[in-house]
Amino acid sequence: MAIIRKKELKQMSKSQINQKLNDLRNELMRINTKKSTGTSIENPGRVKELKRTIARLLTKFNENLEGAKQKA
Repeated sequence: MAIIRKKELKQMSKSQINQKLNDLRNELMRINTKKSTGTSIENPGRVKELKRTIARLLTKFNENLEGAKQKA
């Protein structure tokens, strides 16, 4: 299950994307910390899902930046 759907991503502003990126990175950092200390993770598939969602958000963020540069 995707963390963010395509429709939701298209409607997000730059500030919303930035906020969501920070939240997801913090969650990934917490999971990685648990993993490194040897604690069992509730949902190991969540790591892959988080990484993919972060990549999607970064792609959308960079597309917005390039679009703004071309308009200027």
